[in-house]
Amino acid sequence: MDIRCGFCVPIFAAAGQWRFRTPNYDTLDVTETMAMAAEADALGYDSLWVADHLQLGKDQAIMEGWTTMTALAGMTERAKLGLIHGANSLRHAAVTARAAMTLDQISNGRLIYFLAPNAGENEQRAYGVDWPEAEEDRVAQMVEALELSIALWTAEGVVDYEGRFYQLSAATCNPSPVQKPHPPIWIDASRPDMYAACARFAQGWNATPIGLEQLDERLVGLQAACDEIGRSFGEIELSYETQILIAPDKAGVRALLQKLVDKGSGEDLREDMRAFLSGESDVAPEELAKTFLIGTPDEIEAQMQVYIDRGISHFMLWFMDAPERGGLRLFAEEVLPRFR
Repeated sequence: MDIRCGFCVPIFAAAGQWRFRTPNYDTLDVTETMAMAAEADALGYDSLWVADHLQLGKDQAIMEGWTTMTALAGMTERAKLGLIHGANSLRHAAVTARAAMTLDQISNGRLIYFLAPNAGENEQRAYGVDWPEAEEDRVAQMVEALELSIALWTAEGVVDYEGRFYQLSAATCNPSPVQKPHPPIWIDASRPDMYAACARFAQGWNATPIGLEQLDERLVGLQAACDEIGRSFGEIELSYETQILIAPDKAGVRALLQKLVDKGSGEDLREDMRAFLSGESDVAPEELAKTFLIGTPDEIEAQMQVYIDRGISHFMLWFMDAPERGGLRLFAEEVLPRFR
């Protein structure tokens, strides 16, 4: 199996939140963030991923997703570019389809079109963005967005579309995307209507950090949706998005984790966390090991293999030590080559 590994670009800071994506990043530094992404491309990471939110992290400071990806297209050469859970309801779908075409052209066919129904309710309301109350309505709106986007990307003439949420009249999207018939579509499906959308439209499926039991349940749901419409489950690239804490040896892992815990609010730690940090145990704390990748290069490889055995072929990695680059570089030097 061809294994791909992507770098989740830390476009926001969340120091002290050691269970969340960027627990070592004290304050967002845009220049530093972009330099990390460029280095990840140079190191051989297969994809670069940018979160799609309007408010997140310390001081609600976060870089906007599409503009960040466009800048990265000009700063990098090989890595695929994608939003993480690109929020359909933040932007008009037809305008987003044209932005996607443009980015695919600028990057010479490196866009992954990862779409989700929405961002967070609080941030959308803060910005005055419409928020359909029912989740099924938000999913239905996303489905319409995919229908009209594919039509715009592939039509030889004008596109008319009459939907519940969107209406197009003689719309065009020229030039068409570089990738044919269109950029690969990814969806994070975890409910029946999302499984159905993934089976119908997607070339990729993503799971955020979850336990193996829950991951297996979701894979069963996606398989059933594919079976229902007669599509081969094997056509869909399966990805796992998670945090990673890697160091050359156990002492280094402990030191990094202790640093993250020390940035926190002084919450009472579980016994297995205390035992690991003190050196009384070499077993990684369950609340991290259950859903994250944590350990030495050999341990990380073994942990990844558990997911690979379930069909995962693309890992989207949030390096917990960022903006330090030790983890980014160590993984590229010691782990990436084992899957090439």
